[in-house]
Amino acid sequence: MSKTGYYHDLCVFLVTLILIITTRTAAKDPSTILSRFQQYLQINTAQPHPNYYEAAEFIISQAKLLSLESQTLEFVKGKPLILLKWPGKDPTLPSILLNSHTDVVPSEHHKWTHPPFSAHLDSTTGNIFARGSQDMKCVGLQYLEAIRKLKSYGFRPLRTLYLSFLPDEEIGGNDGARKFVDSDVLAKMNVGIVLDEGLASPTHNYRAFYGERSPWWLVVKAVGAPGHGAKLYDNTAMENLLKSVEIIRRFRAAQFDLVKAGQKAEGEVISVNMVFLKAGTPSPSGFVMNLQPSEAQAGFDIRVPPTADQASLERLIADEWAPASRNMTFEFKQKVSVNDKLGRPAVTAVDSSNIWWALFEEAIIKANARLGKPEIFPASTDARYFRERGLPAIGFSPMANTPILLHDHNEFLNKDEYLKGIDVYESIIKTYASYIQYQRDDASREEL
Repeated sequence: MSKTGYYHDLCVFLVTLILIITTRTAAKDPSTILSRFQQYLQINTAQPHPNYYEAAEFIISQAKLLSLESQTLEFVKGKPLILLKWPGKDPTLPSILLNSHTDVVPSEHHKWTHPPFSAHLDSTTGNIFARGSQDMKCVGLQYLEAIRKLKSYGFRPLRTLYLSFLPDEEIGGNDGARKFVDSDVLAKMNVGIVLDEGLASPTHNYRAFYGERSPWWLVVKAVGAPGHGAKLYDNTAMENLLKSVEIIRRFRAAQFDLVKAGQKAEGEVISVNMVFLKAGTPSPSGFVMNLQPSEAQAGFDIRVPPTADQASLERLIADEWAPASRNMTFEFKQKVSVNDKLGRPAVTAVDSSNIWWALFEEAIIKANARLGKPEIFPASTDARYFRERGLPAIGFSPMANTPILLHDHNEFLNKDEYLKGIDVYESIIKTYASYIQYQRDDASREEL
Protein backbone atom coordinates (compact mmCIF):
# COMPACT_ATOMS: atom_id res chain seq x y z
CA MET A 1 0.00 0.00 0.00
CA SER A 2 1.31 3.46 -0.86
CA LYS A 3 1.79 6.11 1.79
CA THR A 4 -1.00 8.13 0.18
CA GLY A 5 -3.41 5.21 0.40
CA TYR A 6 -2.34 4.49 3.97
CA TYR A 7 -2.96 8.07 5.13
CA HIS A 8 -6.27 8.18 3.27
CA ASP A 9 -7.48 5.03 5.02
CA LEU A 10 -6.23 6.36 8.33
CA CYS A 11 -8.10 9.61 7.85
CA VAL A 12 -11.29 7.76 6.97
CA PHE A 13 -10.89 5.58 10.06
CA LEU A 14 -10.31 8.59 12.33
CA VAL A 15 -13.26 10.51 10.91
CA THR A 16 -15.51 7.47 11.36
CA LEU A 17 -14.25 7.01 14.91
CA ILE A 18 -14.92 10.67 15.73
CA LEU A 19 -18.46 10.39 14.32
CA ILE A 20 -19.15 7.29 16.40
CA ILE A 21 -17.82 8.94 19.56
CA THR A 22 -19.78 12.14 18.84
CA THR A 23 -22.98 10.19 18.19
CA ARG A 24 -22.63 8.15 21.36
CA THR A 25 -21.88 11.28 23.40
CA ALA A 26 -24.90 13.07 21.96
CA ALA A 27 -27.04 10.02 22.68
CA LYS A 28 -25.94 9.69 26.30
CA ASP A 29 -25.24 13.20 27.60
CA PRO A 30 -28.33 14.24 29.63
CA SER A 31 -27.74 17.98 29.30
CA THR A 32 -27.53 17.71 25.50
CA ILE A 33 -30.62 15.53 25.36
CA LEU A 34 -32.58 17.96 27.54
CA SER A 35 -31.36 20.92 25.50
CA ARG A 36 -32.82 19.41 22.33
CA PHE A 37 -36.12 18.85 24.13
CA GLN A 38 -36.14 22.47 25.30
CA GLN A 39 -35.43 23.71 21.77
CA TYR A 40 -38.45 21.85 20.45
CA LEU A 41 -40.66 23.12 23.29
CA GLN A 42 -39.59 26.72 22.63
CA ILE A 43 -41.09 26.64 19.14
CA ASN A 44 -44.53 28.24 19.43
CA THR A 45 -46.92 25.85 17.68
CA ALA A 46 -50.00 26.91 19.64
CA GLN A 47 -53.33 26.98 17.88
CA PRO A 48 -54.81 28.92 16.15
CA HIS A 49 -51.56 30.14 14.53
CA PRO A 50 -48.97 27.39 15.00
CA ASN A 51 -45.48 27.99 13.64
CA TYR A 52 -45.45 24.68 11.79
CA TYR A 53 -42.56 25.47 9.46
CA GLU A 54 -40.13 26.23 12.28
CA ALA A 55 -41.09 22.96 13.95
CA ALA A 56 -40.67 21.14 10.64
CA GLU A 57 -37.19 22.61 10.15
CA PHE A 58 -36.16 21.47 13.62
CA ILE A 59 -37.45 17.92 13.10
CA ILE A 60 -35.81 17.60 9.69
CA SER A 61 -32.51 18.90 11.10
CA GLN A 62 -32.60 16.17 13.75
CA ALA A 63 -33.46 13.57 11.11
CA LYS A 64 -30.42 14.57 9.06
CA LEU A 65 -28.16 14.19 12.09
CA LEU A 66 -29.53 10.66 12.51
CA SER A 67 -29.30 9.83 8.79
CA LEU A 68 -33.04 9.24 8.60
CA GLU A 69 -34.92 9.72 5.34
CA SER A 70 -37.36 12.63 5.48
CA GLN A 71 -40.36 13.71 3.45
CA THR A 72 -42.53 16.80 3.82
CA LEU A 73 -46.18 16.41 2.84
CA GLU A 74 -48.73 19.21 2.63
CA PHE A 75 -52.21 17.80 2.15
CA VAL A 76 -53.35 21.31 3.10
CA LYS A 77 -51.17 24.30 2.28
CA GLY A 78 -49.44 25.76 5.32
CA LYS A 79 -49.82 22.56 7.34
CA PRO A 80 -46.71 20.43 6.78
CA LEU A 81 -46.63 16.79 7.82
CA ILE A 82 -43.12 15.44 8.38
CA LEU A 83 -42.56 11.75 7.65
CA LEU A 84 -39.25 10.16 8.63
CA LYS A 85 -38.06 6.71 7.67
CA TRP A 86 -35.48 4.30 9.06
CA PRO A 87 -35.39 1.50 6.46
CA GLY A 88 -35.41 -2.05 7.77
CA LYS A 89 -33.33 -4.95 6.54
CA ASP A 90 -36.51 -6.68 5.34
CA PRO A 91 -38.81 -4.07 3.76
CA THR A 92 -41.43 -6.74 2.97
CA LEU A 93 -42.37 -7.03 6.65
CA PRO A 94 -45.16 -4.84 8.07
CA SER A 95 -43.65 -1.58 9.31
CA ILE A 96 -43.88 0.30 12.60
CA LEU A 97 -45.35 3.82 12.73
CA LEU A 98 -44.50 6.14 15.61
CA ASN A 99 -46.98 9.00 15.43
CA SER A 100 -47.02 12.39 17.16
CA HIS A 101 -48.42 15.85 16.56
CA THR A 102 -46.58 19.16 16.45
CA ASP A 103 -49.35 21.56 17.47
CA VAL A 104 -50.28 22.47 21.05
CA VAL A 105 -53.24 24.21 22.65
CA PRO A 106 -53.20 27.94 23.51
CA SER A 107 -52.08 29.20 26.93
CA GLU A 108 -53.16 31.97 29.26
CA HIS A 109 -49.65 33.30 29.69
CA HIS A 110 -50.38 35.45 32.75
CA LYS A 111 -51.55 32.38 34.67
CA TRP A 112 -48.26 30.52 34.26
CA THR A 113 -45.38 30.69 36.73
CA HIS A 114 -42.96 30.59 33.79
CA PRO A 115 -43.71 31.62 30.18
CA PRO A 116 -45.27 28.63 28.39
CA PHE A 117 -42.70 28.64 25.59
CA SER A 118 -39.62 29.27 27.71
CA ALA A 119 -39.11 25.57 28.48
CA HIS A 120 -37.82 26.67 31.88
CA LEU A 121 -35.92 23.95 33.76
CA ASP A 122 -36.35 24.36 37.51
CA SER A 123 -32.98 23.57 39.04
CA THR A 124 -34.56 22.54 42.35
CA THR A 125 -37.28 20.15 41.17
CA GLY A 126 -36.01 19.20 37.73
CA ASN A 127 -39.38 20.09 36.21
CA ILE A 128 -39.44 21.48 32.66
CA PHE A 129 -42.31 23.94 32.28
CA ALA A 130 -43.72 24.35 28.77
CA ARG A 131 -46.84 23.97 26.72
CA GLY A 132 -46.41 20.63 24.99
CA SER A 133 -44.12 19.14 27.64
CA GLN A 134 -46.78 16.46 28.23
CA ASP A 135 -48.97 16.88 25.16
CA MET A 136 -47.06 15.71 23.19
CA LYS A 137 -43.74 17.13 22.10
CA CYS A 138 -42.12 14.93 24.72
CA VAL A 139 -43.09 11.75 22.88
CA GLY A 140 -42.03 13.01 19.46
CA LEU A 141 -38.54 13.80 20.75
CA GLN A 142 -38.35 10.58 22.78
CA TYR A 143 -38.83 8.65 19.52
CA LEU A 144 -35.84 10.46 18.01
CA GLU A 145 -33.67 10.17 21.11
CA ALA A 146 -34.37 6.44 21.35
CA ILE A 147 -33.31 6.03 17.72
CA ARG A 148 -30.20 8.08 18.43
CA LYS A 149 -29.26 5.65 21.20
CA LEU A 150 -29.96 2.59 19.08
CA LYS A 151 -27.88 3.95 16.22
CA SER A 152 -25.00 4.73 18.60
CA TYR A 153 -24.91 1.01 19.48
CA GLY A 154 -24.94 0.00 15.82
CA PHE A 155 -28.47 -1.42 15.94
CA ARG A 156 -30.14 -2.04 12.58
CA PRO A 157 -33.91 -2.65 12.44
CA LEU A 158 -35.32 -5.70 10.71
CA ARG A 159 -38.58 -3.88 10.07
CA THR A 160 -38.87 -0.41 8.58
CA LEU A 161 -39.62 2.29 11.12
CA TYR A 162 -41.62 5.44 10.28
CA LEU A 163 -42.04 8.57 12.38
CA SER A 164 -44.87 10.96 11.56
CA PHE A 165 -45.16 14.50 12.94
CA LEU A 166 -48.69 15.66 12.17
CA PRO A 167 -50.43 19.06 12.25
CA ASP A 168 -53.79 20.04 13.71
CA GLU A 169 -54.41 17.22 16.20
CA GLU A 170 -55.58 19.76 18.77
CA ILE A 171 -58.36 20.99 16.47
CA GLY A 172 -59.66 17.61 15.34
CA GLY A 173 -57.01 16.35 12.92
CA ASN A 174 -59.10 16.81 9.78
CA ASP A 175 -56.25 18.45 7.88
CA GLY A 176 -53.63 16.19 9.45
CA ALA A 177 -54.23 12.62 10.52
CA ARG A 178 -57.47 12.16 8.58
CA LYS A 179 -55.88 13.15 5.26
CA PHE A 180 -52.76 11.13 6.04
CA VAL A 181 -54.78 8.00 6.79
CA ASP A 182 -56.80 8.43 3.60
CA SER A 183 -53.70 8.96 1.44
CA ASP A 184 -51.81 6.63 -0.87
CA VAL A 185 -48.71 7.47 1.17
CA LEU A 186 -49.94 5.54 4.19
CA ALA A 187 -51.29 2.72 2.05
CA LYS A 188 -47.82 2.12 0.60
CA MET A 189 -46.15 2.08 4.03
CA ASN A 190 -47.53 -1.37 4.91
CA VAL A 191 -48.02 -0.41 8.56
CA GLY A 192 -48.43 -3.22 11.08
CA ILE A 193 -48.68 -1.25 14.33
CA VAL A 194 -49.13 2.41 15.30
CA LEU A 195 -47.95 4.03 18.52
CA ASP A 196 -49.44 7.38 19.52
CA GLU A 197 -49.88 9.52 22.61
CA GLY A 198 -51.24 8.48 25.99
CA LEU A 199 -51.51 10.24 29.35
CA ALA A 200 -49.32 10.91 32.34
CA SER A 201 -49.72 8.61 35.33
CA PRO A 202 -49.69 9.91 38.92
CA THR A 203 -48.58 6.43 40.07
CA HIS A 204 -45.50 4.27 39.42
CA ASN A 205 -47.32 2.40 36.64
CA TYR A 206 -47.37 3.61 33.05
CA ARG A 207 -50.72 3.88 31.29
CA ALA A 208 -51.53 2.39 27.89
CA PHE A 209 -54.68 2.94 25.82
CA TYR A 210 -56.33 0.55 23.35
CA GLY A 211 -59.26 2.73 22.31
CA GLU A 212 -60.71 6.15 22.96
CA ARG A 213 -63.90 8.05 23.32
CA SER A 214 -65.13 9.61 20.11
CA PRO A 215 -65.88 13.35 20.11
CA TRP A 216 -69.43 14.45 19.41
CA TRP A 217 -69.52 18.24 19.46
CA LEU A 218 -73.20 19.08 19.80
CA VAL A 219 -74.93 22.46 19.43
CA VAL A 220 -78.51 22.65 20.70
CA LYS A 221 -80.68 25.53 19.52
CA ALA A 222 -84.00 26.73 20.92
CA VAL A 223 -86.35 29.29 19.35
CA GLY A 224 -89.39 31.13 20.69
CA ALA A 225 -91.33 34.34 20.39
CA PRO A 226 -89.48 37.39 21.72
CA GLY A 227 -91.14 39.40 24.44
CA HIS A 228 -90.76 42.08 27.08
CA GLY A 229 -88.38 41.15 29.86
CA ALA A 230 -91.15 41.51 32.42
CA LYS A 231 -93.65 39.25 30.67
CA LEU A 232 -94.30 35.64 31.72
CA TYR A 233 -95.24 33.27 28.90
CA ASP A 234 -94.58 29.68 27.86
CA ASN A 235 -92.09 28.24 25.38
CA THR A 236 -89.59 31.06 25.35
CA ALA A 237 -86.27 30.22 23.76
CA MET A 238 -84.46 30.50 27.08
CA GLU A 239 -87.02 28.38 28.96
CA ASN A 240 -86.78 25.59 26.38
CA LEU A 241 -83.01 25.68 26.33
CA LEU A 242 -82.71 25.63 30.13
CA LYS A 243 -84.99 22.58 30.30
CA SER A 244 -82.60 20.77 28.01
CA VAL A 245 -79.58 21.94 29.96
CA GLU A 246 -81.08 20.48 33.13
CA ILE A 247 -81.92 17.14 31.46
CA ILE A 248 -78.36 16.92 30.13
CA ARG A 249 -76.96 17.88 33.52
CA ARG A 250 -78.79 14.98 35.17
CA PHE A 251 -77.44 12.58 32.54
CA ARG A 252 -73.93 13.88 33.16
CA ALA A 253 -74.30 13.46 36.92
CA ALA A 254 -75.46 9.85 36.54
CA GLN A 255 -72.45 9.00 34.36
CA PHE A 256 -70.06 10.78 36.72
CA ASP A 257 -71.51 8.91 39.72
CA LEU A 258 -70.39 5.63 38.11
CA VAL A 259 -66.83 6.94 37.98
CA LYS A 260 -66.93 8.30 41.54
CA ALA A 261 -68.23 4.96 42.82
CA GLY A 262 -65.40 3.12 41.08
CA GLN A 263 -67.84 1.11 38.95
CA LYS A 264 -66.37 2.42 35.70
CA ALA A 265 -63.21 4.15 34.56
CA GLU A 266 -63.46 7.65 33.12
CA GLY A 267 -62.94 6.36 29.59
CA GLU A 268 -65.83 3.88 29.92
CA VAL A 269 -68.65 6.40 30.46
CA ILE A 270 -70.25 9.00 28.21
CA SER A 271 -69.04 12.40 29.34
CA VAL A 272 -70.97 15.59 28.60
CA ASN A 273 -69.69 19.08 29.38
CA MET A 274 -71.32 22.36 28.41
CA VAL A 275 -68.75 24.58 26.70
CA PHE A 276 -70.76 27.65 25.72
CA LEU A 277 -74.07 29.49 26.08
CA LYS A 278 -75.18 31.97 23.45
CA ALA A 279 -78.27 34.15 23.85
CA GLY A 280 -79.43 37.72 24.31
CA THR A 281 -79.54 40.90 22.24
CA PRO A 282 -76.22 42.81 22.34
CA SER A 283 -76.12 46.49 23.28
CA PRO A 284 -73.26 49.00 23.60
CA SER A 285 -73.12 48.35 27.34
CA GLY A 286 -73.55 44.58 27.17
CA PHE A 287 -77.01 43.15 26.54
CA VAL A 288 -80.55 44.49 26.29
CA MET A 289 -81.98 43.64 29.69
CA ASN A 290 -85.70 44.11 29.03
CA LEU A 291 -85.98 41.87 25.95
CA GLN A 292 -86.37 38.10 25.97
CA PRO A 293 -84.42 36.69 23.01
CA SER A 294 -86.01 34.68 20.21
CA GLU A 295 -83.04 32.29 19.96
CA ALA A 296 -80.70 30.60 22.43
CA GLN A 297 -77.92 28.06 21.93
CA ALA A 298 -75.70 25.84 24.03
CA GLY A 299 -72.70 23.78 23.01
CA PHE A 300 -71.67 20.46 24.51
CA ASP A 301 -68.50 18.41 24.25
CA ILE A 302 -69.66 14.79 24.36
CA ARG A 303 -67.19 11.91 24.45
CA VAL A 304 -68.56 8.49 23.53
CA PRO A 305 -66.66 5.27 24.39
CA PRO A 306 -66.47 2.48 21.78
CA THR A 307 -68.51 0.30 24.13
CA ALA A 308 -71.51 2.65 24.07
CA ASP A 309 -74.72 2.13 22.10
CA GLN A 310 -74.39 4.89 19.52
CA ALA A 311 -77.96 4.57 18.20
CA SER A 312 -79.47 4.87 21.70
CA LEU A 313 -77.53 8.06 22.36
CA GLU A 314 -78.68 9.55 19.07
CA ARG A 315 -82.31 8.81 20.01
CA LEU A 316 -81.80 10.37 23.45
CA ILE A 317 -80.53 13.58 21.89
CA ALA A 318 -83.40 13.79 19.41
CA ASP A 319 -86.17 12.81 21.85
CA GLU A 320 -85.12 14.41 25.15
CA TRP A 321 -82.18 16.78 24.78
CA ALA A 322 -83.43 18.74 21.75
CA PRO A 323 -86.99 17.63 20.91
CA ALA A 324 -88.81 19.35 18.09
CA SER A 325 -91.88 19.50 20.37
CA ARG A 326 -90.09 22.24 22.34
CA ASN A 327 -89.10 24.19 19.22
CA MET A 328 -85.60 22.82 19.36
CA THR A 329 -83.07 21.68 16.79
CA PHE A 330 -79.53 20.34 17.02
CA GLU A 331 -76.45 19.86 14.89
CA PHE A 332 -73.07 18.22 15.29
CA LYS A 333 -69.99 20.33 14.68
CA GLN A 334 -68.07 17.07 14.81
CA LYS A 335 -69.33 13.51 15.13
CA VAL A 336 -66.87 10.64 15.02
CA SER A 337 -68.17 7.10 14.86
CA VAL A 338 -67.22 4.69 17.64
CA ASN A 339 -66.81 1.94 15.02
CA ASP A 340 -64.18 1.23 12.39
CA LYS A 341 -64.80 1.06 8.63
CA LEU A 342 -66.06 -2.53 8.99
CA GLY A 343 -68.61 -1.61 11.66
CA ARG A 344 -66.62 -3.10 14.54
CA PRO A 345 -65.83 -1.18 17.76
CA ALA A 346 -62.67 0.80 17.03
CA VAL A 347 -60.44 -0.84 19.63
CA THR A 348 -57.10 -2.64 19.61
CA ALA A 349 -56.92 -6.10 21.17
CA VAL A 350 -54.90 -6.19 24.40
CA ASP A 351 -54.58 -9.92 24.88
CA SER A 352 -52.59 -12.82 23.43
CA SER A 353 -54.50 -12.57 20.13
CA ASN A 354 -52.51 -9.41 19.32
CA ILE A 355 -48.78 -10.09 18.98
CA TRP A 356 -48.07 -6.34 18.98
CA TRP A 357 -49.60 -6.01 22.44
CA ALA A 358 -47.61 -8.98 23.72
CA LEU A 359 -44.41 -7.44 22.35
CA PHE A 360 -45.32 -4.10 23.90
CA GLU A 361 -45.73 -5.66 27.35
CA GLU A 362 -42.45 -7.52 26.89
CA ALA A 363 -40.62 -4.29 26.01
CA ILE A 364 -41.98 -2.49 29.08
CA ILE A 365 -40.69 -5.28 31.32
CA LYS A 366 -37.28 -5.22 29.62
CA ALA A 367 -37.08 -1.50 30.41
CA ASN A 368 -37.64 -2.25 34.13
CA ALA A 369 -40.95 -0.41 34.06
CA ARG A 370 -44.47 -1.34 35.06
CA LEU A 371 -47.72 -1.11 33.13
CA GLY A 372 -51.18 -0.60 34.56
CA LYS A 373 -54.40 -2.12 33.27
CA PRO A 374 -55.00 -1.05 29.63
CA GLU A 375 -57.61 1.69 29.32
CA ILE A 376 -59.90 3.56 26.97
CA PHE A 377 -58.52 7.05 26.45
CA PRO A 378 -60.99 9.52 28.00
CA ALA A 379 -60.58 12.11 25.23
CA SER A 380 -59.53 11.63 21.62
CA THR A 381 -56.25 11.51 19.70
CA ASP A 382 -55.10 10.96 16.14
CA ALA A 383 -54.95 7.24 16.92
CA ARG A 384 -58.68 7.00 16.24
CA TYR A 385 -58.14 7.59 12.53
CA PHE A 386 -55.76 4.63 12.32
CA ARG A 387 -58.11 2.38 14.30
CA GLU A 388 -60.96 3.37 11.98
CA ARG A 389 -58.88 1.87 9.18
CA GLY A 390 -58.51 -1.36 11.15
CA LEU A 391 -54.90 -0.72 12.14
CA PRO A 392 -53.90 -1.66 15.69
CA ALA A 393 -52.88 1.45 17.64
CA ILE A 394 -51.59 1.81 21.20
CA GLY A 395 -51.64 5.14 23.01
CA PHE A 396 -48.60 5.50 25.26
CA SER A 397 -46.71 8.40 26.82
CA PRO A 398 -44.04 7.19 29.27
CA MET A 399 -44.72 9.60 32.15
CA ALA A 400 -45.02 7.95 35.57
CA ASN A 401 -45.21 9.78 38.92
CA THR A 402 -46.53 12.79 37.03
CA PRO A 403 -49.71 14.85 37.51
CA ILE A 404 -51.95 15.06 34.43
CA LEU A 405 -51.47 18.63 33.18
CA LEU A 406 -52.21 18.52 29.46
CA HIS A 407 -54.13 21.70 28.49
CA ASP A 408 -53.61 23.02 32.04
CA HIS A 409 -51.67 25.98 33.39
CA ASN A 410 -48.02 25.27 34.31
CA GLU A 411 -47.81 22.07 32.26
CA PHE A 412 -44.52 20.36 33.07
CA LEU A 413 -42.56 17.13 32.78
CA ASN A 414 -39.74 16.17 35.10
CA LYS A 415 -36.39 15.75 33.36
CA ASP A 416 -35.77 12.35 34.94
CA GLU A 417 -39.13 11.06 33.73
CA TYR A 418 -38.36 12.36 30.26
CA LEU A 419 -34.97 10.64 30.20
CA LYS A 420 -36.45 7.40 31.54
CA GLY A 421 -39.08 7.54 28.80
CA ILE A 422 -36.33 7.52 26.19
CA ASP A 423 -35.01 4.25 27.60
CA VAL A 424 -38.52 2.81 27.50
CA TYR A 425 -39.00 3.77 23.87
CA GLU A 426 -35.58 2.37 23.06
CA SER A 427 -36.80 -0.96 24.40
CA ILE A 428 -40.12 -0.76 22.52
CA ILE A 429 -38.53 0.19 19.20
CA LYS A 430 -35.85 -2.48 19.50
CA THR A 431 -38.41 -5.16 20.38
CA TYR A 432 -40.81 -4.20 17.58
CA ALA A 433 -38.13 -3.64 14.95
CA SER A 434 -36.45 -6.98 15.73
CA TYR A 435 -39.64 -9.01 15.59
CA ILE A 436 -39.36 -11.75 12.97
CA GLN A 437 -42.36 -12.62 10.86
CA TYR A 438 -44.83 -14.86 12.59
CA GLN A 439 -47.83 -16.79 11.31
CA ARG A 440 -50.26 -14.68 13.29
CA ASP A 441 -48.76 -11.53 11.77
CA ASP A 442 -49.72 -12.78 8.30
CA ALA A 443 -53.22 -13.57 9.49
CA SER A 444 -53.69 -10.15 11.07
CA ARG A 445 -52.61 -8.44 7.84
CA GLU A 446 -55.16 -10.47 5.87
CA GLU A 447 -57.89 -9.35 8.25
CA LEU A 448 -56.93 -5.72 7.68
